[in-house]
Amino acid sequence: MLLTIGLILLGLWLMGFIVFHIAGWLIHLLLIIAIIMILIRLISGK
Repeated sequence: MLLTIGLILLGLWLMGFIVFHIAGWLIHLLLIIAIIMILIRLISGK
């Protein structure tokens, strides 16, 4: 019983770590794209 709960919690922890790692990378990518779009808009003068 305790082993099963421990394995479930370990699995959830690993999935959470992986999802947040990917989400963090995705957020940084979106920020970089947004900054590039703003710079292009400022340079083109619109």
